[in-house]
Amino acid sequence: MNGFVKIILLSTLLFVGFGKISQAQDGENTSYKCMVQTINYKGEGAYIVVSLIDPSGKYENTLYILGDDSEWFHTIDEWWKFFGKKKRSVDGITGPTVSGGERQVITFNVPSDKLDKGYKIRFETAVENQQYHPIDVEIPLTSEIKTSPYKGEGYIRYVRMMAN
Repeated sequence: MNGFVKIILLSTLLFVGFGKISQAQDGENTSYKCMVQTINYKGEGAYIVVSLIDPSGKYENTLYILGDDSEWFHTIDEWWKFFGKKKRSVDGITGPTVSGGERQVITFNVPSDKLDKGYKIRFETAVENQQYHPIDVEIPLTSEIKTSPYKGEGYIRYVRMMAN
């Protein structure tokens, strides 16, 4: 085999090898795009906390918060019991509240090693001077997330998710 063919062959093997290494590194998190559609209601914008829930039903971490005024975080009771006791900084990305009839598209990452292991993604909602919904929507975290809507029980009409 001549030198030129050896260089091409070696370059191809290195390229393929590095591609496999980068795929393994990229596979550490799964990114999800999620559309949250609220019901038509009157009042202030809804605070929505998206959390990763472990198989025993306990909070593992905050994935996203819709509602960036930390003064009201304590009104999201169940999440606050997990999050607020240590007075740490928010571990999820924050954005504005979502008013009645509006929709918001968010993106968050979940560690890929949590897929198909009994974890869930929970959407918890609260509106000032109105009812609080500790489990508005809860979605099993599987490698095959359905793209059809997950119906809400409170201020969320539905959630649509897809892996990015």
